[in-house]
Formats: sequence, C-alpha cells, structure tokens
Amino acid sequence: MILTPEIVTQTATFLKKTGFHHPTVGIIMGTGLGALAEKIDAGVSVPYSVIPNFTEATVEFHKGNLIYGKIGDTNVIAMQGRFHYYEGYSMQQITFPIRVMKELGVKYLFLSNAAGGMNMSYRKGDLVLLEDHINLLPDNPLRGLSDPAFGQRFVDMSEPYDKKLMQLIEGNAASQNIIIKKGIYVSVMGPNLETKAEYRWLRSTGADMVGMSTVPEVIVANQIGIKCAAISVITDECDPDNLKPVNIAEIIEVAGKSDKVLSNLLEAVIKEL
Repeated sequence: MILTPEIVTQTATFLKKTGFHHPTVGIIMGTGLGALAEKIDAGVSVPYSVIPNFTEATVEFHKGNLIYGKIGDTNVIAMQGRFHYYEGYSMQQITFPIRVMKELGVKYLFLSNAAGGMNMSYRKGDLVLLEDHINLLPDNPLRGLSDPAFGQRFVDMSEPYDKKLMQLIEGNAASQNIIIKKGIYVSVMGPNLETKAEYRWLRSTGADMVGMSTVPEVIVANQIGIKCAAISVITDECDPDNLKPVNIAEIIEVAGKSDKVLSNLLEAVIKEL
C-alpha cells in the first residue's frame, strides 16, 4: 500500500457509511487483551478483511475486528487486535488505522500490550503505565512521508504520553484499589523472545519492559495530534540470571487474567473524559 491522504479518506468514508459516527476515543487491544470490547454498547463490528485498505491480523489470538459503540456517553472505536512489524507489514500499514481514527474524529488513544518485565520489581500480571519508550524497531512510520497533509515530519517526542491522561488513569486505579506501576517500554522487532544477553543489554538502556508493538502507533498519534496513554500487562519475568522457558500460550493466559482488571480501569477512565 502506498499511503496517500485520499486512501485515508476513502477508508474513513466507508466506516462512516457502516455506522462509525464521531468517535472521540480510540482503543487498541493488545495480545490476550479484549474484555473491553464487551463493555462497548450498541456496537458495530466490522472484520478488518472487509475494510478498504486495511490489512488483516495474522496473529491467531488477535480477532481482527474494528468495533464502534459507546462506553458511557463516549463514542469509541476499538481495534480487536493490532498489526505488527514482525507479521511482515510496513510501518505505514501498521499505523494506518491511527490515521483513519483521526479522520473520523478521535482525540484520545488508549493502547494496551503484553510485555516482558525486565524490572525485577515487576511480577506476572502487573499493570504498568508507560511513562516513556525506547524505539528499537528497524523502521519508522514517518519515513518517506513528505506530504504536509500527514502532519509535520520532525515530530516532537518529548512527551509521547499525555500527562493528564496518565493522571486520570492513576486516579481511577487508586479509586478501584488497583496497583498500577510506571515504567519505560522498549519496542523490538520480534517475533522471537530475547536471549539472556539481550535482556541484560535492554535493561542497561533504561527500559523496564520489552514488547513488539505500541511505539509506531504512538509516533503517528503524536504526529497528528491524538493524545495517548498506554498500559502494559507484564506476562513474563525476564530475569537473565534465572530465565525460564516461556511460550505464547502462557503469555496469553497471564494477559487474560489481568484483562478484566485493565478493562474495568479503562472503562472508568473513558467515562470520566
């Protein structure tokens, strides 16, 4: 796909005709995380496969639907599964849904992901609010885009995650007696997990957790003026001195156990916007 402003408009027009009217909140549900979809009232669900210019999620545990409806009085649009660089997609394909969300009217974006915890104070199932990130992906979603319609090229990333949204999340977590930690997320290509030496090196960069997503979407959201907040679910403990084999089934299981708590938290935050 060669990204043009016309393609973004074409997809947004299709979704408007399908019933996606004036969403203000976008949601990306990461690996093993999907309970929030059940909290969306009066929803319209459209498979990615029928949306013009969308790619299809190839990860078997990503449902691949775009959902529209209400949480409280707020119109939301939610991705049941995201796209990853390791699937073979370009960065522009991965982040295309964010540009479509902007065209539809989205102002706030909430992202979730499953991550490996390199900070030794993290435990499986912990929720961690992203304070910042480190981008180690081999490409950038802004590369090659010179048309001013896409936004400025040299995007400021001094505060990629919105402080007010973060405070709102922390306040609602406290009111629900949910422990939420903070940390720095590093995004790598994948799909393999890391070696002991790689965990040691990634930790030395200042990262608390590692995953394979989120950063491209956040870069584009910052380019086009969508405010972001992101939460990781720690699905495995990445202690290089005591590293145990892990498989994707275990990661999905751990994420699923935290899914309800995370969904209740985000539901309360969205209702308070």
